[in-house]
Amino acid sequence: MDPRVSELFGAAAAAQKSGGRKTAKNGSKKFKNRSARYPKASNNPPYLPPEAEEGNIEYKLKLVNPTQCRFEHLATQMKWRLQEGRGEAVYQIGVEDNGLLVGLTEEDMKASLKTLRRMAEKVGADITVLREREVDHNSDEPYRIAEVLVRKVPDDQQFLDLRVAVLGNVDSGKSTLLGVLTQGELDNGRGRARLNLFRHLHEIQTGRTSSISIEILGFDSRGGVVNYSESRTAEEICESASKMITFIDLAGHHKYLKTTIFGLTSYCPDFAMLVVSANTGIAGTTREHLGLAMALKVPIFIVVSKVDLCTKGTVERTVRQLERILKQPGCNKVPMLVSSTDDAVTAAQKFAQSPSITPIFTLSSVSGESLDLLKVFFNILPPLSDSKEQEELMQQLTEFQIDEIYTVPDVGTVVGGTLYSGICREGEQLVVGPTDAGQFRELAVCSIQRNRSGCRVLRAGQAATLALGDFDRSLLRKGMVMVSPEMNPTICWRFEAEIVLLFHAKTFHKGFQVTVHVGNVRQTATVEALQGKDELRTGEKAGVRFKFIKHPEYLKCATFRGLGVSLNTWFGANAVD
Repeated sequence: MDPRVSELFGAAAAAQKSGGRKTAKNGSKKFKNRSARYPKASNNPPYLPPEAEEGNIEYKLKLVNPTQCRFEHLATQMKWRLQEGRGEAVYQIGVEDNGLLVGLTEEDMKASLKTLRRMAEKVGADITVLREREVDHNSDEPYRIAEVLVRKVPDDQQFLDLRVAVLGNVDSGKSTLLGVLTQGELDNGRGRARLNLFRHLHEIQTGRTSSISIEILGFDSRGGVVNYSESRTAEEICESASKMITFIDLAGHHKYLKTTIFGLTSYCPDFAMLVVSANTGIAGTTREHLGLAMALKVPIFIVVSKVDLCTKGTVERTVRQLERILKQPGCNKVPMLVSSTDDAVTAAQKFAQSPSITPIFTLSSVSGESLDLLKVFFNILPPLSDSKEQEELMQQLTEFQIDEIYTVPDVGTVVGGTLYSGICREGEQLVVGPTDAGQFRELAVCSIQRNRSGCRVLRAGQAATLALGDFDRSLLRKGMVMVSPEMNPTICWRFEAEIVLLFHAKTFHKGFQVTVHVGNVRQTATVEALQGKDELRTGEKAGVRFKFIKHPEYLKCATFRGLGVSLNTWFGANAVD
């Protein structure tokens, strides 16, 4: 187990040994203390891990009346921590560098927070006290420590951006939950909140998502929610927000599974939110979506919805179901039930640090129960990549992956997708391809929009739409790339991949035709050869050579987040040639 997980749950394990056998006064085993079964985030150890030189977490014992020279040094240090966290930093006040929780008196704590606020103003940031707690001391006067979030939008960005893919079985409440979060109004119990998310008439009529839709939820520099309840347009949300959560609403029905996989592979989500209905439990495509997210190594957390329709016992039974699945050898996850603001803060921080931890929320989109805990979680959730990784990607040549193609009146052809590497500016000259003949054609980027608002510069990892003017739309298709001419892009008809066959009713062998997903590429391919084997069965791994059937694609000799799908066949693939 990851050492950070052991530190986090050390107190919970001790509680389980000492109090796990205790029952209620009536002696019934059904009333056992559930804290023995779930690792609670509130059971904190009396120390923290030693402070790391890198990263966005800073420990300060106290900040009382620093000299001017010391103050300038502290402000410079805050700039460094903000840069490491891509605009966010967490300060632990009352903690020594070795992680010992010392605590401060009320007077010293007020003075330290005042100094921290001055430091934030110096660098153009805002602070929010996430939580405070007392530390045991042999003194009548209470000693406390405080955890403070410092947020500042980087000078070269409009806002911080995290992408969250929304998974779950059909009718689990995915679109309704997103409607409540982004619109700021609770649902009426009949799906009113989800109507603004649907893109097609048949989705409104059936109440089922069949396409990929994008919704946004903003947070200002002080952690306040910015959504459509106070802003009329997406442009106003982008202007007011310093952090943006971009939700990728995916289909839950099994017949739209390929669309869901395309959303997971091409939109490059940072996290995945699996929505499970409390009254139906783990049903339909829930297991498949969980398996897909794990195969693609997307960190996942779980939301149990519709708790207003069930008894407390039914909700607990659904949570126990999830707990059993998460602890199975194939998952090896550590479930963390979130039931308080303190839990939500700890879950957000530890979730990004360790892939083993899986937070579980229980909420209702009708009554609003525990919705605030999910908002706190999103507000504090840090980005996965650090500033160094971002800089390395930005220094590479431009590569934009095309996921969507539109024709907009008075604008012309527009493509949507993600900038995989480099920097893209208005007016930049790129080449797009490959065509059916394997060629790349020149084009120019006329304008750029992110979350429906104008943007002059696009950086690696950001999703946007690019206007291409009068470029012929018929020459474009999903799966193409727009790259810098200096890259000299090459095409690929055949490639080799190491695959794991997750499930198939029969055997997987030479001559099979499968739909291959590699990044934004989705095309049927034929299995030409298996290395060292004649056939594959469920759970087996092998190197496989594929050949595209219709046209060549642009692939790089690297590890891709990819997945191949055939009828009743799922396998994870890493392209190696």
